[in-house]
Amino acid sequence: MNAFSLAENKIWPTDSLAVLTEVFGYSSFREGQQQVIEHVAQGGDSLVIMPTGGGKSLCYQIPALLREGVTFVVSPLISLMKDQVDALNACGVPAAYLNSSLTRPQQLQILSAIRHGEIKLVYVAPERLMQPDFQAKLHEIPLALFAIDEAHCISQWGHDFRPEYAMLGQLKALFPQVPMMALTATADHATQQDILHRLNLDQPKINISSFDRPNIRYNLVEKFKPLSQLLTYIKAQNGQGGIIYCGSRKRTEEVAEKLKQQGYKADFYHAGRELAERQEVQDAFIKDELDIVAATVAFGMGINKPNVRFVVHYDIPKNIESYYQETGRAGRDGLEAEAMMLYDPADIARVRGLLEKNNNPDQLRVEMHKLNAMAAFAEAQTCRRQVLLNYFGEHQSKPCGNCDICLDPPKSFDATEDAQKSLSCVYRMGQSFGMGYVVEVLRGSQNQRVKEHGHDKLSTFGLGKQQSTEYWLSILRQLVHCGFLQQNITRGSVLQLTEAARPLLKGDIKLTLAVPRIQPLSSKTTKSSGSSKLAFLDYDKALFARLRKLRKELADAADVPPYVVFNDVTLAEMADLKPRSEREFLEISGVGYTKLEKYGSPFLAAIAEYEDDY
Repeated sequence: MNAFSLAENKIWPTDSLAVLTEVFGYSSFREGQQQVIEHVAQGGDSLVIMPTGGGKSLCYQIPALLREGVTFVVSPLISLMKDQVDALNACGVPAAYLNSSLTRPQQLQILSAIRHGEIKLVYVAPERLMQPDFQAKLHEIPLALFAIDEAHCISQWGHDFRPEYAMLGQLKALFPQVPMMALTATADHATQQDILHRLNLDQPKINISSFDRPNIRYNLVEKFKPLSQLLTYIKAQNGQGGIIYCGSRKRTEEVAEKLKQQGYKADFYHAGRELAERQEVQDAFIKDELDIVAATVAFGMGINKPNVRFVVHYDIPKNIESYYQETGRAGRDGLEAEAMMLYDPADIARVRGLLEKNNNPDQLRVEMHKLNAMAAFAEAQTCRRQVLLNYFGEHQSKPCGNCDICLDPPKSFDATEDAQKSLSCVYRMGQSFGMGYVVEVLRGSQNQRVKEHGHDKLSTFGLGKQQSTEYWLSILRQLVHCGFLQQNITRGSVLQLTEAARPLLKGDIKLTLAVPRIQPLSSKTTKSSGSSKLAFLDYDKALFARLRKLRKELADAADVPPYVVFNDVTLAEMADLKPRSEREFLEISGVGYTKLEKYGSPFLAAIAEYEDDY
């Protein structure tokens, strides 16, 4: 742990734009960043809500360099701390973390460096920060700022409430002169107000950036044969890296094994694996040695990997906040990315059953509300981005043009006859069987179970043999969604008719349904998202590949993830502009003085050699 020696005699720029340019290598702030940074640099409190990849970290990292003293950053995961510290050290910023992954001598060394003013940012867990003996040490050193990352964990209305975070409200009373910043990517209005109240922020500057991630395409398909659908989708990604979120540990293992059998560099991640194994999977993924990770929600909060190109939800999340946060791990570099969900309405009933085991009625009410909002998003027939942003209080008047609904609007048809066939079949089977078996009878299956029940003698037997299993499953699901059928959870989800089915069966009313959507959109149908960074898509692909190889070699030598050297956007700009001098190299987005000194020579040499070869 010698990175903090960089702090010796270091003189930092005295204004925010100079720090942004000289240290982090960016030429301009994103909307809202500079106002928050300067407010905090002058000693004010703030609440910052920005989407994943929107530049939240700079909002506290720059004030940390502008203010005297040490900034303590509260972070929930060891992996997240390590990623942030690696990235800061690569930019020449003296940063460290204190957690259980360090030996006692290493921790003592860092504490000594903090006392001697050799470290500017320290990442800690909330439990450590609130320990009385640790706080006694804080009273002995100059403090610049407290930054509370993942601040939604503080709120009882948040989707990831953590009791240990609630203790952080005591910091204002203990250190009233130290400014505090709360940061999160996911917080609705109730959560925002709860964060402000629980942290006792003093006249905070509130910055709520757009929740929109225009470079991410949202895509949803009905789940029929999920493994087959997934493999078709993965094949279309042409070797790009991605995360597949699954609803159970067992499923992550099954999915990863199937992907390995198909020749993909894949592995699984869940809390049931040994810590060392989980760390190995995560390290391999962020170092581009694994392409795909099948994981539970335990994976991802600590992933600062900018070039994740797709996120798949094999099962529906419990709330929109989780969905937004998990899909936000795609395309952090601003380039095009996809979020694809396989959706079966029966999953809502399954998740609802799990939530109902919560003995806290107040928490259960919150969780049910959030699950219902998630179901509404999945079943929407209007622009998904509008539904998503509306949930967070951001209203867009125009459809986005970059989701499955916009790119391939739902087609409707007169489904009266098909609905009558379905409802009649359910009725004649005594309303005692589940969806899958009803489809077997409709399609005229000759299996043993059908014959044993005598259902091959029903007038509805085989009425739907011209259509596929997936087609009839979609029709039945829509009839449930429209209120003509219900699934009785207490009886194994058997289908039963509702009163609303009577006039439909009698022909007194007509019914229009959506044509079933079975496969995801082809990537070729993606429209430009309008992200300014997508302008780099005409860079020199051969040079880009050469620079990626060089980046991997340098990253492996330093034992850091490739993106700590440079992210894909920076490499794309190099491959586009082909800088030949240090001055031109500094003009590339993401190149500061420290990275110029560390990496300028090998990258400039590689670009010159490439130019000479061609």
